[in-house]
Amino acid sequence: MFPALSSTLQDRSVVVFGGTLGIGLAAARQAKAAGAAVIVVGRDAAGAERVAAENGFAGWRAADVTRPDAVAAALADIPRVDHLALLAGTFVAGKIREAEVDHLKRAFDERIWAAVHALRALGDRLAGDGSVTLISGALADRPSAQGTAVLAAASAAMEAFARGLALELAPVRVNALSPGTTDTPLLARTLGAHRDAYVAGLTERLPQRRLGTAEEAGAAVVFLMGNGFMNGETLHIDGGGRLI
Repeated sequence: MFPALSSTLQDRSVVVFGGTLGIGLAAARQAKAAGAAVIVVGRDAAGAERVAAENGFAGWRAADVTRPDAVAAALADIPRVDHLALLAGTFVAGKIREAEVDHLKRAFDERIWAAVHALRALGDRLAGDGSVTLISGALADRPSAQGTAVLAAASAAMEAFARGLALELAPVRVNALSPGTTDTPLLARTLGAHRDAYVAGLTERLPQRRLGTAEEAGAAVVFLMGNGFMNGETLHIDGGGRLI
C-alpha cells in the first residue's frame, strides 16, 4: 500500500496566507487534519486570532499582503516553513478607462508582489524539500467583459510566475491552483444581491450543475503540498467550467 499523500504533511510547518476564510481556511483545516502545524495569516488580527483558536491551529498572524514590512513582520519569528500557501486576494474589478489606477494595481499587489514579499522575507527559512502554492483563477482562461481585464491578467501572471519560480527556487516546488467559481464568502461579498441569480445561471451551464466548494479547492491545495513530484503546474479545479 502506498501512503496517503497527506501523510507527508505530518509534523510539517504550513503557513497559509488568506487562511481565515474560504479556500484558505479549508486548506488550513485539512492540512491540520493531516498532521501539520498550521499558521494562518489574515488581514484582520481579531479575526485571525479567533479562527486559529476555533480550529486549534498552531498560530496566527495578521498582515496586509500589499505591504512588504507587514508581510516580513508576520513571518519574522517562524523558524522554518515547509509549505507556503499564498491564497489571499480580493476581487479587483474595474474598467481600465474608468477605474482608479491604484485600485486596479491591487490585483497585482495582492498576488504577484505579495508572493515576492513573502518569499524574500522567508529566504532560506523556506525548506528546500517544501512547496509554494499560488492561486490564479478561471479568469486566466476565460476573462469576462465586466471590468475584469486586469484581474484576468494578474491571474494568468500567477501561473507563469509559478513556472518561473519552480526553476528559480528549485528544489522547492512551486505550483498554482486555479479554482472555478467556488461557493465562498468572497463570492457573496463580490456579487451581493446578484449572487443567487448569477449562481442559478452558471449552474445551469456547468457540467456538474453546481459550484465548487471551499473544501474541494482546499483539498487540491493539500494535494499540491503533499505530492512531491508536482511542480511548475497549474491545477484546475473548476468542475469542467473551462469547457463551457
